[in-house]
Amino acid sequence: MLDLSALDERVTSCRACPRLVAWREEVARVKRAAFRDQVYWGRPVPGFGPADARLAVVGLAPAAHGANRTGRMFTGDRSGDFLYEAMHAVGLATQPTATHPGDGLELIGTRITAPVKCAPPENKPTPEERDNCRPWLVRELELLRPTLRAVLVLGGFGWQALLPVLASCWTVPRPRPVFGHGTHVVLEAHDGGEPLHLFGCFHVSQQNTFTGRLTQSMARDVLDRAKTAAGLG
Repeated sequence: MLDLSALDERVTSCRACPRLVAWREEVARVKRAAFRDQVYWGRPVPGFGPADARLAVVGLAPAAHGANRTGRMFTGDRSGDFLYEAMHAVGLATQPTATHPGDGLELIGTRITAPVKCAPPENKPTPEERDNCRPWLVRELELLRPTLRAVLVLGGFGWQALLPVLASCWTVPRPRPVFGHGTHVVLEAHDGGEPLHLFGCFHVSQQNTFTGRLTQSMARDVLDRAKTAAGLG
């Protein structure tokens, strides 16, 4: 049976979605002018954080010139800058910046992942691509299950993609919970163990952070609530 590190390694070689493979590799070849001297990762991006995490932060997919460039979730772009600043402020990250793997950043009791592991064109994976990628996240959360107590989802797409994944270990009520910033739902575990606290947060995209729809105060508040529910203090 794969452990989390072996699963992460397997993720990086996935080529299940031809459109995503072509796009991520094209972006890595053409590059953005500001990064033309860098070697892009250009592969699926695995989760980031400890194998005994009590809290998971779930986004959408890697950014074309962020994680698709650096190989680490939410690293190397402004969305990541916003997220890690907020995580550091509430004690979930050792530093407020993330530029590249090996920059010293460590997550505290938290793992960051996404339902789609490859950068999609226009940040919009298709339903088929989302479903193709689902088994990776199912297995990831199953491996985290012994310690995982809370999940914070960034954005409505991530919320809708995650609910079927959670059903592998927890009971998702019907009708399904509706996404909203600050939404908090408690899901009972199939194994009779500790329940899972599910939180919603507006995505840390520039569209939200530059317009003030999501502020640092808002992000820190919901992160702090998720941290408490996860038993991280």
